[in-house]
Amino acid sequence: MAQDYSQRLKWDPFLKEARLLNAEQAGVGVRAWCVSKSGWGMETEYVSFKPPEVTAVKMTKGPSLLNSFAGSWCFEQAAAGNTKVVFRYRFEIKPKWLGLALDPVLALIFARDMTKRLEALKRAVEGARH
Repeated sequence: MAQDYSQRLKWDPFLKEARLLNAEQAGVGVRAWCVSKSGWGMETEYVSFKPPEVTAVKMTKGPSLLNSFAGSWCFEQAAAGNTKVVFRYRFEIKPKWLGLALDPVLALIFARDMTKRLEALKRAVEGARH
């Protein structure tokens, strides 16, 4: 569900647009275009796609403020048949001197948004079970 672009906007509160550019399904080498509700657009390319364990992307085009961005979704079996989902990301702001001031602020914003996204994914998956 997390990488199913036909379902993505139904559960992801961060995005207003999400589509694959060069394929019907996510996979290594597939590019995606996503636009946040705040208007930031980013093209990413899948560099790893190993469902159900992990998927990872790197930015190929993005906001002028970002020099680079990469993120991964990791899915781990947890107790009682549950799944632990961890989203990790790495970004670099340009120019570098601006990053010294903005990195902590952007990290807090990303963390807040990712918490909301993970909570929404949890609700969507649990709702699909019932």
